[in-house]
Amino acid sequence: MERIERRACFGGWQDVYRHDSAVLGCSMKVAVYLPPQAQAEGARLPVLYWLSGLTCSEQNFITKAGAQRYAAEHGVIIVAPDTSPRGEGVADAEGYDLGQGAGFYVNATEQPWAAQYRMYDYIVDELPALIQAHFPASDKRGICGHSMGGHGALSIALRNPGRYASVSAFSPIVAPSQVPWGQKAFTAYLGQDRAAWRAYDSVELVLAGAGKGLHLLVDQGQEDEFLAGQLKPELLQAACGAAGHALTLRLQPGYDHSYYFIASFIGEHVAWHAAALQA
Repeated sequence: MERIERRACFGGWQDVYRHDSAVLGCSMKVAVYLPPQAQAEGARLPVLYWLSGLTCSEQNFITKAGAQRYAAEHGVIIVAPDTSPRGEGVADAEGYDLGQGAGFYVNATEQPWAAQYRMYDYIVDELPALIQAHFPASDKRGICGHSMGGHGALSIALRNPGRYASVSAFSPIVAPSQVPWGQKAFTAYLGQDRAAWRAYDSVELVLAGAGKGLHLLVDQGQEDEFLAGQLKPELLQAACGAAGHALTLRLQPGYDHSYYFIASFIGEHVAWHAAALQA
């Protein structure tokens, strides 16, 4: 882990690291916020993983969300990785919703993506192992994300409930199998067999009983330009109702899809995770 950026922030440090990923076959960047409590001798702090959305890198969340203030208050490390493999030789596509910057947090099985687009394994296994090896991190984890990253956070937490004590999302793509963003990405990365898509679709996972004891927190802006066409939170609400799965869905009037929305409620999300992580 090579540190390439360091900024003092709310008594702690907002760092960015670069490392070689064996899973993704490229160099990756990941942002790590270490709150002031991390400086105590023998400290072992819980970790909140943040997954960003389409077109984003590790920079968007750390510069726009304002989460560091709340992480410092609650003593939580925040880890914000990039959204896909990147670099020369990494497969890419025209447009913003496929290829670099659009990994969709799946393990691709189709060419030319299969060799490197394994963001699911990277987030679930490789990155947490690195964080625990190099930072004062405990084995308590929460996961959160926005849009494509909200899809990633929900689907990963539902598939791995013992690994994550908490999960929340902003404006998530809850049913990628049923909307254009997800259908395009899943067809490219996973192929035409829709049975393979179910493993990465939060609505399908809830209906199958995955992660039953994990309470989901979702905030959705009612003025989000992608609400009706791409996000469809009502599908998750219906699935959770049918499966008896705990869901807190908050529809926020006036808010859109931007980081202004995230910054307005990120403090409540960090507090939600901290309560579960420190229980």
